[in-house]
Amino acid sequence: MTGLPSGRTVPVTVVIAARDEAANIAACIASVKWAREVIVVENDSADDTADIAVRAGAEVLRHRFVTIGGQRNAGIERASSEWILVVDADERGSAELGAEVFSIVSRPPPEAPESYRIPRRNFFLGNEIRHGGWERDAPVRLFRSTLRYSPNRVHEHVETRATPGVFRSALLHAPYATIGQYFEKLDRYSRWWAEDRFEQGRRAGAGSVVFRPPLRFLSMYGLKRGFLDGGPGAVLACLAATSVMAKYARLWAMGRGRPK
Repeated sequence: MTGLPSGRTVPVTVVIAARDEAANIAACIASVKWAREVIVVENDSADDTADIAVRAGAEVLRHRFVTIGGQRNAGIERASSEWILVVDADERGSAELGAEVFSIVSRPPPEAPESYRIPRRNFFLGNEIRHGGWERDAPVRLFRSTLRYSPNRVHEHVETRATPGVFRSALLHAPYATIGQYFEKLDRYSRWWAEDRFEQGRRAGAGSVVFRPPLRFLSMYGLKRGFLDGGPGAVLACLAATSVMAKYARLWAMGRGRPK
């Protein structure tokens, strides 16, 4: 499976939630140019993400941000296709991916599951990460337009009703262009994670702050063989441990009535 039949487009709507993604959005849209429709859901960008998306051929939907899942759901509501393909601005499709999507959405309905996991080839500062758990990354990204994302602020997911199928083709994913981007996301997501868990009644003791981070490092770097990715694997394991520390430290502080 190397590409689409000549002159064919894929009857699918690509939904991209994007904020301040001027550096990524044009290339992202170009990588799924085989899709019949591309909707970029944008909120409060300080750059020209929306203008670039329009010039690249996408429809732009401005929607007030509550959660990432909510942004994607807004795009799904606007979609004109029976099938949805969710792509992030820091991800790239391919002709092979388009061909596989085409083969699935063109089947008679009884033959196709309602959702599919798509593997991601993940890159960190230009290096492909093949271990440490990143190699198992395969979120549900292709699904029928009747499905929606969960309301979670962190670890949002498509609420499926049956076991998803699995793609052979992959999305290319480069989530962090710089170390600074990692820490920017860490601050936001650790705060959301702690707030959500606190509202659910969870609390954390100091022991969680002390012991969970090194356990995450050992799991990612040792048990999941992150060491095979060399220096980038070691740095990622350290960053993952830092993320765990930030989440539980915030939850601990909230339990003591301290600012998070």
